[in-house]
Amino acid sequence: MDDVEKIYCEPHFKPDFAIDQLRSHNYITHFFVVSKDIVDRIGNLRSEYDGSQDHDFIFRCTEVAKSIHHIPKILYHWRMHPLSTAQNPESKMYCYEAGVKAVQSHLKRIGLEGEVDMLPRPLFGMYKVSYTLKEEPKISILIPNMDHIDLLDQCIDSLYKLNTYRNFEVIIIENNSQKQETFDYYKKISDEYPNIKIVEWNGPFNYSAINNYGAKFAEGEYILLLNNDTEMIEPDSLKEMVSICQRKDIGAVGAKLLYEDDSVQHAGVIIGYRGYASNAFTRIDRDSNGYMCRPLITSNYSAVTAACLMVKKSDFDQVGGLDESFVVACNDVDFCLKLRKIGKLNVLTPFSLWYHYESKSRGYEDSPEKLERFNNEVAKFQKKWPEILKNGDPFYNPNFELKVDTFQLDLEKGRTIKQGDH
Repeated sequence: MDDVEKIYCEPHFKPDFAIDQLRSHNYITHFFVVSKDIVDRIGNLRSEYDGSQDHDFIFRCTEVAKSIHHIPKILYHWRMHPLSTAQNPESKMYCYEAGVKAVQSHLKRIGLEGEVDMLPRPLFGMYKVSYTLKEEPKISILIPNMDHIDLLDQCIDSLYKLNTYRNFEVIIIENNSQKQETFDYYKKISDEYPNIKIVEWNGPFNYSAINNYGAKFAEGEYILLLNNDTEMIEPDSLKEMVSICQRKDIGAVGAKLLYEDDSVQHAGVIIGYRGYASNAFTRIDRDSNGYMCRPLITSNYSAVTAACLMVKKSDFDQVGGLDESFVVACNDVDFCLKLRKIGKLNVLTPFSLWYHYESKSRGYEDSPEKLERFNNEVAKFQKKWPEILKNGDPFYNPNFELKVDTFQLDLEKGRTIKQGDH
């Protein structure tokens, strides 16, 4: 609430507890209720964290809590005035320096090694955790391909000429190419790069089955599912993903993907849109804050796209890989939910940045036959995962609309809220 104008603005609709988002900024903030038993155990607010004492306190509480609950209702309003950090972030820089200290202390207490940095203006109060990689574990990069060697060559070039992470192998899963130049290209890159394998899938197109087949040849501790129509932008993209993926609590790590015009194609996936799911923040500018800066900070999501998705090979195997009954659609969202079912968190990091020239290789789902197949797979998804569709995505918020675009207010609910007692 603006204290001068007395108007309500900038609603902050929060996800359920999301540890990666809490490490990126204090999204829970002031209205926080905790058992006295926990306070007696961990202590009160600490003066050495003044300015971010609530951030430090929330970390210490959640580290020992047996359960954490979120009430997705408007329960209070936060007053803003010109000298507050809400209205003028630069007025109290010590708050953000204390925030760095709060996150760093949290990592030390729970035994995670990493460095915490404050993000630059205008993202004061936002932080990046760089988890320590003591070694470079091997990553097996699976790339299905059918012809389209121009796209594949762009992808391969970025992996070998831009990428700073060196311990990887590329497994190209050839499926039903028709052009001799494709096979000539395979020979060329295999001769040039000894860590490229070409394996041949002989069945009909089935995205899930093709990747599962490719995973059988993987020698790496980690698997990166990667579309052939992607191109790395940020040189440390693989390092960023594997440094997060190494954590025991992590399932899938997704990257921020851009269209060719530098607008966002993917910055996480929200479950529930039109009975299925939707990419978050599609078509906003690559540097846009989006909603509460989520496209610019590391955040938890229920799912991320398999166009660029990293997972431990052991977790991939434990959940049975991709469900081959999802031939084209739904397989990545289903895969991420299977990881959630075994207790893993999924993460989107915007610090792994790629272009995704979406659908240049397979086209859009716009023919009657493709639409029918897509709708059948969505129906199968709905039958398999009714609970999350009924209860809502825990990393989203029920106050948002589920029919138009992500992170848009549900106006009907908004009118009801406005008439109520705040």
